[in-house]
Amino acid sequence: MSLHGTAAHLAATDLPPLVRRALAAADAHGFGNSCRPEQGQLIRALAQGVPTLIGESGTGCGVGLAWLASGATPGVRLISVERDPARAAVAAEVFADQPQIEVVCGDWTELYGRGPFDLLVLDGGGQGKGDGATADPTRLLAPGGTVVVDDFTPSFGWPPLHDGSPDTARLHWLEHPALRATELRLAPDLSSVVGSLRG
Repeated sequence: MSLHGTAAHLAATDLPPLVRRALAAADAHGFGNSCRPEQGQLIRALAQGVPTLIGESGTGCGVGLAWLASGATPGVRLISVERDPARAAVAAEVFADQPQIEVVCGDWTELYGRGPFDLLVLDGGGQGKGDGATADPTRLLAPGGTVVVDDFTPSFGWPPLHDGSPDTARLHWLEHPALRATELRLAPDLSSVVGSLRG
């Protein structure tokens, strides 16, 4: 989730219709922390190459999920997990006419029983930020699968820093032995880590 991500879409043009629907729901329910448009464009592009299954943690009101669905090809299933019951209900309503999309109310660890995923976006749990647990990509990703970890501030040196100290969450993903990972700068103040499962 990005602070003010919902509002950041106001200046965006050519938004997919499903993204507009999710933004309207987020705005109506006072949810401001949707993904930013730059993140949405990245995950929509990555979704275009997915053969079977996409997963997401942190549905919010469904903006990121709408970006993913807008990129996915017919026949691809999408599963997103949201721990807040009210937000999960809002998102489920947004996608009520999209049978390929399932919104699950629960903790991000629900994803372990739903995969393995060809593309997994960790935006609301599993990133290892703060005192949160870190997802295991070897259990969650299909062979060759891709994981995206959002909402980092771009780093200009090594090791990457957060509040003046090494950014352990970012380092976890960049140096994970099971992944080939890199950091992509999406805006002057925003980057994501993208990794693919080795082997």
